Amino acid sequence: MKRISIVGGGIIGLCTAYYLAKEGYEVTIFDQSPMDDGCSYGNAGMIVPSHIIPLAQPGMIAQGIKWMFDSQSPFYVKPRLDANLMKWGLQFYKHANERHVANAMPALRDLSLLSKELYQDFARENNSFFYEEKGLLMLYKTDKVAHEMFHEGREAEKLGLKVDYLSAAAVAKLENGTKTDILGGIHYKGDAHLYPQKFMQFIKEELKRLKVEIHSGTTVQDFTFDHHKITKVVTDKGAFSTDEVVLAAGSWSPSLAKKLGISVSILPGKGYSFTLKDQDHKPSIPSILCEGKVAVTPMNNDIRFGGTMEITHTGDTKINKNRLQGIINSINEFYPDMQVGMPENKDTWFGFRPCTPSGMPIITRAKKVVNLTFATGHAMMGLSLAPATGKIITEIISGKKTSVDTKMFQL
Repeated sequence: MKRISIVGGGIIGLCTAYYLAKEGYEVTIFDQSPMDDGCSYGNAGMIVPSHIIPLAQPGMIAQGIKWMFDSQSPFYVKPRLDANLMKWGLQFYKHANERHVANAMPALRDLSLLSKELYQDFARENNSFFYEEKGLLMLYKTDKVAHEMFHEGREAEKLGLKVDYLSAAAVAKLENGTKTDILGGIHYKGDAHLYPQKFMQFIKEELKRLKVEIHSGTTVQDFTFDHHKITKVVTDKGAFSTDEVVLAAGSWSPSLAKKLGISVSILPGKGYSFTLKDQDHKPSIPSILCEGKVAVTPMNNDIRFGGTMEITHTGDTKINKNRLQGIINSINEFYPDMQVGMPENKDTWFGFRPCTPSGMPIITRAKKVVNLTFATGHAMMGLSLAPATGKIITEIISGKKTSVDTKMFQL
């Protein structure tokens, strides 16, 4: 039986382990953290087939430059003299065009719809993680953003997604009583959401049942090679023999790939979230507050707010109150009755989303190393795309035809 080592115990690594173990492989996961925090836990819990336009898109550069001078803006690149940042920026610039977006959209749609089907399978088995299909509301306040949202809605409709265009009154009716100060909203009816912590708990229980070995608090330091093949994963707790390696280490993937002589262009996009517990009055449908790019997700009795994308480095562990203030301002502008204040540091979560310059995840076999597969670079879509990624990686390793075309997910 083939032994497969997965480097990275976030939601991508865990879902990959699940499908590989179901296929009969002997699976071991290594993660440097205690595996109880990180992007897989603090994200907005959205499963979003509606998100078909990659971050690298026309107009994003100009918009990004404007936002650079606003410390509370939704997107920010921390200026620094850094070769990786320059290279990433140049690649991003090359991808921010209509042709790339046109190719990316059907690929992201197919990956998302497969993921949603797999989440439905999980929920049928045991919905301890509050999976719900209520769609997603894109709420906007200005004519300029309304125009952009309508354009995106029409593109989504062309790809077969169900979209409703709503007035402020129609949104209020859907939201039964939560007061919103908006011009209107777009309802993507096929989107879903869940409670991330609860899903992570569920999938870990499944992995235990499938006899997957998990080494948390274990740092992968190097790899032993023989003829373009990894034979051992070298960690701070010893070396482990292996037949295959899956690199699913999110924002830490580039430094590990470098040890294998492979260059991976990923930068961490730092985001924040906080959760208000046991809220009686809260929106019932997940939404994005478009002008501030803030995600709002009801999770059972709680509500989570998340946002901002700060392109930075993994050593940047300080909570930037300005970025957080930008999120809070948006919430209070859109929901005038909510009166949300600055959360305490202990209640503020932040994490590093792995951002590729193309805005596309990397789900592919390595070219130079015969038994290495990449599952990384999902940016803000990690939770949304995890089951599909895990299934495709299993198909790649098993030599089967993949469930969706992976041509857009190459390194």
